[in-house]
Formats: sequence, C-alpha cells, structure tokens
Amino acid sequence: MHCTITWQFASVLHRYKKSCPQGRRSLKSSRPRYGAVASFLQSLVTQAEPRFAMFGPGLEELDNSLVQKMMTCPEILLVTGLPQRQIHGIGSGISFQFNNNQKFNILTLYSTTSVERRRARAEQAVAVNRMFYLENSTVGNQQAVHYNVIPQVKKVCEVVDGFIYVANAEAHKKHDRQEDLARILAMTDPSLGPPNRPLLVLSCVSHVGVKRIPCVYVAHQLQLNLLHQPWMMQDTVAATLAGLPSGIEWLLEVADCKNAQ
Repeated sequence: MHCTITWQFASVLHRYKKSCPQGRRSLKSSRPRYGAVASFLQSLVTQAEPRFAMFGPGLEELDNSLVQKMMTCPEILLVTGLPQRQIHGIGSGISFQFNNNQKFNILTLYSTTSVERRRARAEQAVAVNRMFYLENSTVGNQQAVHYNVIPQVKKVCEVVDGFIYVANAEAHKKHDRQEDLARILAMTDPSLGPPNRPLLVLSCVSHVGVKRIPCVYVAHQLQLNLLHQPWMMQDTVAATLAGLPSGIEWLLEVADCKNAQ
C-alpha cells in the first residue's frame, strides 16, 4: 500500500511540476432558481471571449470572498462587463480583462443561496449542495460515490471552455476530498463537452497567515492524476489574490491552444 501511495504522489507531483508556471516556461523551449439559465447564458458574453465555470467549497466556506476580491482589484483583474441580470443562487457571468489585453468570462456556480452559505459558515456546518444529485454505483464489490449535475448546470458545462475549481486548503477545516473529486468528475464529464478542456484548481485560503495544506498534498488528496484533461494546481489567497494571475495566465493559454486546434 505504501508503494502505491508513493507512486501516486510522485505521479501527481510530476504532473504538478509540468503544469506550474516555472515548469511550463522550462518545457516551452431541479430548482426554480436555475430555470432561466439557458437564456441567461446567451447574454453572458460574446462568443469571442473564453468562458469558464468556477465552483467549489473555497468559494463558499472561506471568511474572505474570492469573487468579491476579483471584482474589486482592478490592478490584477479589470471588470469589463456585468450581466444584465443575475440568477439568484447560481451566481453571475462576469467579464474580466487580464494583463490589459485578454478578455474572458467567469460564470460562478454556487451550490446554494448566499443566506444559506452565510448560515453554514456561522454554524461551521456543510450547506446542502443543490448543483449535484447522487447516483449509487458499484465498482467491484464496493459502493462508489457518483454525482451528476442538475440539468440547468449541465447547460453551463456544455458551453464553457474550461473550469476553475476552488478548493478549501485551510488546514484547520474538515475536508472530504472524495466528495470534491466526485463533483469535479461530474462537472468535467466528457459527455458534457470536449474532454480536453483545462481545469485550474485554486488551492485557496482566506488570508495570509492562515495555515494551509500544501497544494501538492491537496492535488494528491483530490487524486488529480485520475483526470485526463490538462490541469494545474495553484496556491491562492482570497484576500490578496496572490497566485491567481499565474493560474489565469495558464488557463487562458491552454484554452486558447485547444480552441485553435
């Protein structure tokens, strides 16, 4: 067992190094609140802008809001467009400009309402996730966790060019990485779109000074070596956006390469 775990860890570490900015440079030489999503997507952004779906517990469980900071930090990301309307519960499609050049759109997917998220944080509880529904499946003689996305979220997955998963990397919090992996697999299911769409995983803590789980360990816990699409793990701080520009740079680069093929 030890050898298997060590091999898996080495595999994840190798792929992490290949996908991190330094390694990349060296390698270069059915809820009513979701009912209006279909028409909402049509007004999100012009087709020329890459679109990414962002989701995960790091959006909902941390004391600092990553999305709010992204919208109020123009020296890192400049907001260039907001939707005509917002869908209660699902989030918003926000257009950004990166490096005074590349424009892109992020559709933030929340598992429940802001009121329920605040209550869960205050009570240190886990809010009910309404984006997914559980299906029982059997692998060998064991029951396996298998999720599907609800139809409205499926529409989102079908039109985006990639995914941003925000993992909670705070060491003092409880984490269920098997659940996290099952939801990542549901969102990136190849039946919902091209199988090579990139996945950026933000290993996120609320603010500087919070003890974090090293991102290589988070990658191992999430078993990212099981994924077939390009992925990158990036340490991020919600209060300062530290690490985010490197992740966005990679995501835009890979998405652009995939679309050019």
